[in-house]
Amino acid sequence: MSKLSVRPARLPDDEPAILAFIEALQSYEAAFEANRRQDETFAREHWSVLKERAAARNGVVLIAERDDVPVGWACAYDDDGEVFMALPERRHGFLAEMFVAPEARGEGHGRALIGAVEDWARERGHKVMMIGVLAGNARAIRAYEGAGYAPYGLTVRKYL
Repeated sequence: MSKLSVRPARLPDDEPAILAFIEALQSYEAAFEANRRQDETFAREHWSVLKERAAARNGVVLIAERDDVPVGWACAYDDDGEVFMALPERRHGFLAEMFVAPEARGEGHGRALIGAVEDWARERGHKVMMIGVLAGNARAIRAYEGAGYAPYGLTVRKYL
């Protein structure tokens, strides 16, 4: 029986795994979203931005493990909604990034990461957790809906 766990990232030790997860997610999303960067500097640039946001916004970076081997990750931080939102929901947690390696999917790592991020958000006093997901990422949408999330907004796009 495999041991499933979620723990805070240990930086810089976990950075190679995080960079691999970022690259794998970008590659996966490129299959249904043409604007995904595929250059060799992307993962490091993206990770640098996420680290800065997490640090500036009281964030959390988590690693999911199977038998002490990283198989996924999540990054979440505080976010602010628009002024038209009621105060109890304006400040909320935002799950900016989550990925579970294909060979570990279906084992509960995604749910464990979501649960750990929700625990972090509750500890921060948040009443709401938001997640951004690409419209074409049906697998992620199903996973989030399975964890109790429902569509909130819709961004539409037109290429000119």
